[in-house]
Amino acid sequence: MSHDGMSLPDLLRDGLDLVFVGINPAPFSVAQGHYFARKTNRFWPSFSRSVLSEPVRRALGADALGPEHDAMLLDHGIGFTDVVKRPTPGVNGLTSADFAADVPRLIRKLEQHAPGIACFQGIMGYRRVVQVLAPDAPAPRLGEQPLRLGRTRLFVIPNPSPANAHSSPAEQTAWYDRLAVAVHAR
Repeated sequence: MSHDGMSLPDLLRDGLDLVFVGINPAPFSVAQGHYFARKTNRFWPSFSRSVLSEPVRRALGADALGPEHDAMLLDHGIGFTDVVKRPTPGVNGLTSADFAADVPRLIRKLEQHAPGIACFQGIMGYRRVVQVLAPDAPAPRLGEQPLRLGRTRLFVIPNPSPANAHSSPAEQTAWYDRLAVAVHAR
C-alpha cells in the first residue's frame, strides 16, 4: 500500500474467470475510486469494443463500459488488482523497493483467489513478477505465458496507457479479443 494508505481496493473474489493486473494505480484513478479512470486511458474504450466485454455489455444493457463499471464486473467473472498498490503519476515513479514489497503480495492474492487467468496490462509489471517466480524463465512476450501460478494461467497484453505508443487502440482491442478466446478455452 502507499505510505498514506490510499490506493484502489482490490476487486477480487474466488472463482473469477479473469483478473486484470495493472502495474500500479494513477493518483487520478485513486481519487475517482475506479480502475483506469482517466478518459485518455485506452482500457475502457478498447475493452468495450472487444468480444470479451460483449456478455457484460449485454447483461448491463450498456453500449460501452467505463470506470464506473469496474466493481460490477466482479458479478461477470472479472476482477482487478495491481502489481504495486502505491499510486504514482507514471511508472517511472515506482522504485525497486515498491516491487520487492508488492510482488510477493500480488502472488499470494492470485494464489488465494486462483482466477482462471491473470492478465497483466503490460510486460513491465509482469517482468517483475517473473523475476520472483522463475528468475531463469525466458523473457516474457505478449500473449499466454509458459508459467502458471497454481491453476492460474498468465497472460500479457500491451499496456493500455496512452503513454504506450507501441500499441494502437485497434491493436489493444484485438488483444482483448485474443484474451476472450483464452478465457473460454479452459
